[in-house]
Amino acid sequence: MQLTHYNTHFSKRSFPITLVCDNVTNAPNIGSLFRVSDAFGIEKLILCGEHIPLGRKMTKTSRATEKVVDFEVLESALGVVENLKSNGYQIISLEIADVSMSIHRFKFSTENPIALVIGDENFGVSEAILNMSDAIIHIDMFGQNSSMNVVQATNIALYEMTKQFI
Repeated sequence: MQLTHYNTHFSKRSFPITLVCDNVTNAPNIGSLFRVSDAFGIEKLILCGEHIPLGRKMTKTSRATEKVVDFEVLESALGVVENLKSNGYQIISLEIADVSMSIHRFKFSTENPIALVIGDENFGVSEAILNMSDAIIHIDMFGQNSSMNVVQATNIALYEMTKQFI
């Protein structure tokens, strides 16, 4: 028998992960980030940028998870990352870079909380944040395309991270 939202037996957990979104501004993507944040039990979602759409287009994909996910909207992702780093967070950016390491080979430390930084749909994580990162990870790609949608990549990253915490 297929289970529903009402009879699943998943145990609720929270992980010491804060998701920092560096200028992600597409409303359906933001809604989906709320859903994945709830699904993977992250501590907080921080949406950074000047024009973060939290209206009807966002709630259409969030499926009311914006009501249960702890979140903030702030202007400067760099300021958020600086603050988290000074408070002992490991800064891990999800980006394809010349120094990035495959997420499948990366061992996440459970010693300190993690700030996972994801980037804008067109330009990725800013160079200033990449320079502040304790690690830069990427998802190996096997097709012709060298990138994927920010939400799909975040799903894969949070799956791998929480898997290592269990």
